[in-house]
Amino acid sequence: MREASVEILARVGAALLLSFFAYGAIIQWRAAPTRITLLLVVVGAFLTVGLSLFARVPTQRDWRPFAFICSIGGTFYFLAVRLSPGTQLVPEAIGASLQLLGIFWQLFAKVSLRRSFGILPANRGVVSRGAYRFVRHPMYLGYFAMDIGFLLVNFGVQNMIVYGCQFALQIGRIVREEQLLSTDSHYRAYRSKVRYRVIPGVF
Repeated sequence: MREASVEILARVGAALLLSFFAYGAIIQWRAAPTRITLLLVVVGAFLTVGLSLFARVPTQRDWRPFAFICSIGGTFYFLAVRLSPGTQLVPEAIGASLQLLGIFWQLFAKVSLRRSFGILPANRGVVSRGAYRFVRHPMYLGYFAMDIGFLLVNFGVQNMIVYGCQFALQIGRIVREEQLLSTDSHYRAYRSKVRYRVIPGVF
């Protein structure tokens, strides 16, 4: 009963934080309707956090401090993103295209997972279909493309620091997920077939 209460409170808190961020982004967008990247960053946040609110509760999760910090920081980093206009390193259309590419890839990965996803590292069953035939953590590739698209159009010192920390946290998160999943013989067999974690030929 206690665990169920904590789970409910955590999901309600995540929904409130997501709503707060979406409201701020939409206010900025209404002041400058050509900034499509603002709307897309909200869509990305809903895909990352919103869908996790409906994920099934796993039987095993990693609650250790390092995993918790990487997971929470790597998920709710968007609350620290500077939404006001920054320096455009590329045109809005290019940034938005990268974001859309990342969003569609995330959707493909999440459809492949169905309800087997969440925020904390956990064993929710080994999935090798769909996007998981190409890399072991395809959702992170979607996050990367989406984040780079937003950063290139809304560049600034604050956003550079936020996204730099985000990428570092996601790497830590992947390492912890791999350590947890490696105790599963099915995952070890899957890992032997799919060599790369996120970016084929690189990592």
